[in-house]
Amino acid sequence: MPVNGQSHIRIARPSRDLAAAERFWVTGLGLDVVWRSQGGAAPGEHDLLMAGWPDASWHLELVHEANGAEEADEPVEPRPTEEDLLVIYLDEPVPDELVTRLEAHGGTRVQSPNPYWNEWGVTVEDPDGYRLVLCTRAWSNS
Repeated sequence: MPVNGQSHIRIARPSRDLAAAERFWVTGLGLDVVWRSQGGAAPGEHDLLMAGWPDASWHLELVHEANGAEEADEPVEPRPTEEDLLVIYLDEPVPDELVTRLEAHGGTRVQSPNPYWNEWGVTVEDPDGYRLVLCTRAWSNS
């Protein structure tokens, strides 16, 4: 199958704490756990959490080096910038209760350096410092 608009997308990121990431993305935002595995002690193995919506054509892959693995001595640290954004277009006002739930589950509401996102949405950092923008606008590639 060629790469096209129907190809599924995986956004992979390291995480310091998968339990904290799960609280934010699953309990806070409402994604489902679509896969989970626990790594072993062999090089290259890691704990894994995949979160997404069953009907979406994308999901997040969050990884953390497994306890006991050689790499765990120097785990890959998340290195997000202010412009590493996952934007979800709501096509409606951002529900206050959703922002409150994200904050209660480890998120921090922040101002964006880009005034566009401050005008058209709400930006919340996850426990690893990656930014989620809940945008009031709609979007379509077509």
